[in-house]
Amino acid sequence: MAMVMRLKAAKAPTVNLLSTSKTSTSNLKKHLDRTHLGCDARPDAKRARRDESSHCQLKKIKAEILSKCLTQTRIDDLIFDFVVEDCQSFYLLEQTGFKKLIAGLSEGLKVTDRVTLFTKVDLAFSKMREELMTKLTTIQYVCTTADIWTANGESFLGMTCHWIDPDSLERKSAAVGFARLQGTITYETTTGRLHDIHLAYNIESKVQTTFTDNGSPFISVFKEFGLNNQEKDDIGHFENVSAVLDGEPEQDMLLFLPPVQRCASHTLEHIVTEDFWRAISQGPMCQLHYSAMSKIYSIWNKCHHIQVGMGCAEEIGKMALVVPNVIRWNVEYCAVQKIVSLSERELTELCARLELQRLQPEEMAFLKEYVTVFHPLAFALELFQAEQKCYFGLVIPTVLSLKTKLNEHKDAANYLGDVINAIVVAIDLRFQELFSSTEAKIATATTPQFRLWWMAASEREEMCALLASMASQVDLSVVGDGASTETLPTIQSEDDFFNYGPVKPPVQVQSRTVTEEIKKYVEGTGKTLECLQDFPRVKQLFLKYNTMLPSTAPVQRLFSQKGNLVNCQRNILTDGYFERIQLLKYNSHLYTAAK
Repeated sequence: MAMVMRLKAAKAPTVNLLSTSKTSTSNLKKHLDRTHLGCDARPDAKRARRDESSHCQLKKIKAEILSKCLTQTRIDDLIFDFVVEDCQSFYLLEQTGFKKLIAGLSEGLKVTDRVTLFTKVDLAFSKMREELMTKLTTIQYVCTTADIWTANGESFLGMTCHWIDPDSLERKSAAVGFARLQGTITYETTTGRLHDIHLAYNIESKVQTTFTDNGSPFISVFKEFGLNNQEKDDIGHFENVSAVLDGEPEQDMLLFLPPVQRCASHTLEHIVTEDFWRAISQGPMCQLHYSAMSKIYSIWNKCHHIQVGMGCAEEIGKMALVVPNVIRWNVEYCAVQKIVSLSERELTELCARLELQRLQPEEMAFLKEYVTVFHPLAFALELFQAEQKCYFGLVIPTVLSLKTKLNEHKDAANYLGDVINAIVVAIDLRFQELFSSTEAKIATATTPQFRLWWMAASEREEMCALLASMASQVDLSVVGDGASTETLPTIQSEDDFFNYGPVKPPVQVQSRTVTEEIKKYVEGTGKTLECLQDFPRVKQLFLKYNTMLPSTAPVQRLFSQKGNLVNCQRNILTDGYFERIQLLKYNSHLYTAAK
């Protein structure tokens, strides 16, 4: 009898479970959870009180976490980061919707007022500038890039500074100027600003060269398809800095200016925007090129202005179609490459859906050859516009390899043979000064990836002599800030501490003469920068001559981050604060917002 009663008791949970079929789904889930945990399924007053107590405790913990994480100071820091990192207008702080957003997320905390935000900008800028100047005092060689950008009737001079870390041999960069230029852009105002920025960071004696643009073909870089005149003015354009600096200085101007180097990527763009168009327009392929490109531009315009057009391109081609909304040749090249990658069926269907004329077979053949022939030029531009792994010693080998690749395509070309010849001649003409530059040759020779392999065998002996001459002037006992590298012996044992008895013979350090080091380096096969650690004199030459960049791309990136600050809402910012926001944005890796 007792056994029967136990069995009934054991089955009790099952009976209770079945009885819940008339209850709600939520109650059934709670019942299952309790049964699974071995708990009593029947709720009682004690369990209800315990659940209520647990709920109150969770609310207290949540409130405590929120109170610790979202203090007013924390909110101020987050808003500061938001404004600086995204270059938001300070006018945003006055927006009712933004205030409600912050109050809702922070459970009643307030939006930072403008006085607090300006104070945080001042503190962060001072800290960033101090850390940057401290770093630059340890660097022996730097280069700068400069450009002028105009928008809404206001002109700004931007400048970035670059150097190579002597230990890791990594490229480092920082923005040092985003200054407003008042009045007419002249030689005096431009050079005066350059000089002031160099002085402000104490780098006037360390700058090896300043890279600038190459002139008018770079104007209206940000011109977009189909924009009206007002929108074009808001976007802005780059000024011809080279022409300004080529002007005559005032007689009473005594300013320090480093040598000015022309941008290699702009030189290549000159070749493809001027020499290419001149050659194609004067040759037999002019009409074919015009008809093919006009149809390509019609596709881009449809996709740019009509959302349906971009949707059709993605649906048919199974990829996002590139629309070149910036007049820069390598962007246009990538867009043509995307079109050419479509099959004949896909391109015909796309043109039909967009109600455009389809490309004829000969036009497609021309475009495919265009993409194949000029792929090396697009690749060279990408190399020059890189920043972290781009050195001045890269320019000569890149240009030489570009000529070789173009000549390889010349014999197989059906449409662009004459154009290739014209471009090769233009490369020789426009880079003539570079090929004769001693600095460029030393920069290339001290880059392990190239050494002297790019030179003719008859010229290598003379280059070795030049390297030996330059290396003999390197003082290995002095580092960038003038401190001696010689250190006292460390104490590691009693024998090191006591100096009684016979003197231990000094350890013989194998030293090489300058000629031996240069010879050993030239005969080496390593292509990584780490191998320079074995050649201290060659390493110093590398630091000096490869600190220079071949492109002004970094300063153009500085202008591209302007965000919402260059518009009608910027009138609440002074020129000084505008510059500070831009520099803080670019140099965010050099500071931590004041907490």
